[in-house]
Amino acid sequence: MQPSKLSAFAAKNHRNRFKFMSVRRAMSATDSAISKRVLVPIANGSEEIETTCITDTLTRFGASVTVASANADGSLVCTMSRGIKFMADLSVAEALSSGGDDWDLVALPGGMPGAEHLRDCEPLVELLRTRSAAGSLNAAICASPAVVFGAHNLLPKGESAAATCYPAPPFRSVLGEIASESDVVVSGNIVTSKGPGTSLKFGLQLGELLYGKEAADKIAAEMLVDR
Repeated sequence: MQPSKLSAFAAKNHRNRFKFMSVRRAMSATDSAISKRVLVPIANGSEEIETTCITDTLTRFGASVTVASANADGSLVCTMSRGIKFMADLSVAEALSSGGDDWDLVALPGGMPGAEHLRDCEPLVELLRTRSAAGSLNAAICASPAVVFGAHNLLPKGESAAATCYPAPPFRSVLGEIASESDVVVSGNIVTSKGPGTSLKFGLQLGELLYGKEAADKIAAEMLVDR
């Protein structure tokens, strides 16, 4: 390409880039008015599919999703349950110091030993307890309903209480009489789900609770997911 043509191309590309950035900023400003804040804690051994489905699906709704590492050494890089490395945005401690407990949703992926690391993360457990007492929305999938919620007395309570988890006997036994066969269970302010294969349904249900059924149906149709 000749220098003059190259300069013209560069100038046009710069104008287009500026227009794109302006539109993106305008969209961000619009979205921020209705954006919900979601915290997704992960750790070494967390489940990849579940983490991705939660974060990706809720981002499509317009949520501001923060992925926080619960690794005891504070490292942000998490080697997930199948060996894939995920980079968290910040640590759980940093997320809580910057955002406090002002989250619209805290959603835990499963995976082992990731769920055990979440269970043993004291700042996260304290946040979950505070939110549970306030009736705020907490969610967990796969091993985490049993390993995290079960260990810290955070499972649903009451006559109509129900929850689900990965259908392995050690996990199901923790749920006891409230165990459900449903893929996704909403019981008061607690949402639970079974595992990788139900994680899109889980993400869409969380989106519906935050943004309404109409929005959830629209996102599901765009993702080619039957509800």
